[in-house]
Amino acid sequence: MRNIPSYDPAALEAKWQGRWAERHTNEPDLDRATRPFYNLMMFPYPSAEGLHVGNMFAFTGADIYGRFKRLQGYDVFEPMGFDAFGIHSENYALTIGTNPAKLIPQNIATFRRQLRRFGGMFDWRHELSTTDPAYYKWTQWLFLKLYHAGLAYKKRAAVNWCPKDKTVLANEQVIDGRCERCGTAVEQRSLEQWFFRITDFAERLLANLDQIDWSTSTKLLQRNWIGRSEGAELLFETPSGRKINVFTTRPDTVFGATYLVIAPEHPFVDELTAVEQRSAVKAYQREVQSKDIVSRRVGDRTKSGVFLGSYARNPATGEAIPIWTADYVLMEYGTGAIMAVPAHDKRDFEFATQFKLPIRQVVQVPGETLPTVSEDGVLMNSGPFDGLGCREGARRIVTWLAERALATPRVQYRLHDWCISRQRYWGPPIPIIYCDKCGVVPVPEKDLPVELPLIDDFRPDDTGVSPLARHEEWYFVKCPQCGGKGRRETDVSDTFLDSAWYHLRYPSTEFNDRPFDPARTKQWLPVTSYIGGNEHA
Repeated sequence: MRNIPSYDPAALEAKWQGRWAERHTNEPDLDRATRPFYNLMMFPYPSAEGLHVGNMFAFTGADIYGRFKRLQGYDVFEPMGFDAFGIHSENYALTIGTNPAKLIPQNIATFRRQLRRFGGMFDWRHELSTTDPAYYKWTQWLFLKLYHAGLAYKKRAAVNWCPKDKTVLANEQVIDGRCERCGTAVEQRSLEQWFFRITDFAERLLANLDQIDWSTSTKLLQRNWIGRSEGAELLFETPSGRKINVFTTRPDTVFGATYLVIAPEHPFVDELTAVEQRSAVKAYQREVQSKDIVSRRVGDRTKSGVFLGSYARNPATGEAIPIWTADYVLMEYGTGAIMAVPAHDKRDFEFATQFKLPIRQVVQVPGETLPTVSEDGVLMNSGPFDGLGCREGARRIVTWLAERALATPRVQYRLHDWCISRQRYWGPPIPIIYCDKCGVVPVPEKDLPVELPLIDDFRPDDTGVSPLARHEEWYFVKCPQCGGKGRRETDVSDTFLDSAWYHLRYPSTEFNDRPFDPARTKQWLPVTSYIGGNEHA
């Protein structure tokens, strides 16, 4: 038998990787490509000591596809970078007792070495890291563009708060009432937060789903996330003249509204609470603060609530109905107040049954028992609208109430504005300055980037304020408008903001005077192929 040389994979791989590097095999000419193919991969978090098998699993499939397209004659651009800001990296640094500013460069070096050994056809000329001031300068620039367009704003809002990580959590980061990262029970807090006004684009986002080549399941996920609802805003008035606006998708059932419910965070709660109910209502509000927003959305649980001791007039019947506060009503959806129709809504029915509130049937559906939620029934106990189908009845009832200024047709969305504030250290500072004389002052573009300082005391506390506020040399600054004393915004932006636009930066990494070069962007965008998970759509 002939002697077959032993197979040394390390030597063989090193040989061919060296050959690829010499020939610039993985470096397409981005300006002269005739058949551009942008093969994007989800860039990894360097928040641990090395890559994991899940990274390799995803990268392998994407890289194989990129090689296949190159064999077909395409100019394949396959960049790689590092999503290096965020709480994952900061928590790991806290765990091992070091600073993320020192840890992350070491981790990136390890990740880069592993990715090079992996042998993917990565174009390392366009490597980026979200922690590089040359990158997050443009993240801050994007914030300013949105701010000047009225699409970035600050408001006080109820948010999910992790008492262990000491920061705000998005709803998607709460699993069964607990922080997805550390498993701690999530609380609710009211904090001043920065938001992006993405709800302004809800209709366009929905319409454009029909124009993109995504799977049916992904499109359905997106449609449900945006959650378009057609209905009407109805006006319920109290004896004192306070008007409570209620959004409903079922105006046909207004004759069956036997009580109102407003969210515990609703600004009218104090005003509408009778003296004898104040202690009970305050206690209930404190109880609700220990619950996260996600678990409050779960319908299949024991209902809780407190009667405010006041009443409002049903605009259809003229009847005075009681006003309650309950945690199953959320301030972030609709108006933060609902008309409760227990005969035709499962949650309202459970609540009314538990608290012995009246239940009035106004829709008849043959063969169904209460609560009947079908819109295929016929109206009953609805005055002049008896006998109409639900859809026709809804249209006529809204018209009838609108003539008396008690109803307005409305479209609502489940989608809510994106909270980008994080009360931590390891992230891009939000480029805003506060001045007692000038108010809120955006940092001038010429002063970008607002660099994150290297500080030793970066452990978060329970105040809801970023550790950056304790770094006085950085925190206090001259106002760029009047030259007086100013204070920097201490919240940093969410790591998802960094990763929301990295695909736009990859082709233009060598341009320091613009985030994305128009010619390059036109040549290479939109991304041809992306492998990274349904949730990244």
